[in-house]
Amino acid sequence: MALERTVAILKPEVVAARRIGEILTRMEGCGLRLIAARVEHWTSDRAEAFYAAHRGQPFYPPLIAHMCSGPILILVLEGEGAVARYRELMGATDPQQAAPGTLRADFGTGLPANAVHGSDGTDSAAAEIAFFFAPHEVI
Repeated sequence: MALERTVAILKPEVVAARRIGEILTRMEGCGLRLIAARVEHWTSDRAEAFYAAHRGQPFYPPLIAHMCSGPILILVLEGEGAVARYRELMGATDPQQAAPGTLRADFGTGLPANAVHGSDGTDSAAAEIAFFFAPHEVI
């Protein structure tokens, strides 16, 4: 497997519930290394810019409102096959359908409050990393 980077976002419900440490422990436990982090409280403009590809979808307005409802933690993770490894750890988008032991099954409460976001491929990971971090901010 190749060394990759991926973006992980811990959503407002996770930050508010103080579950960050548990999730970071799981990330590190599956071989992912934290190489950048930032806490943000998004405006609607920021959320709309990040989720622009989903504009027009029925879930878009609730997603934007949710992502602006409180602070989020944005991470860059690195590891062998990081994108696939993190997507497996996240679980299915809907926490009700996510496998037991995945982040979304254990920390998500529904949609859009499904606990975490993750890049869906290496190209989107590169674009998402650049959206959030300058090159010198990624260790």
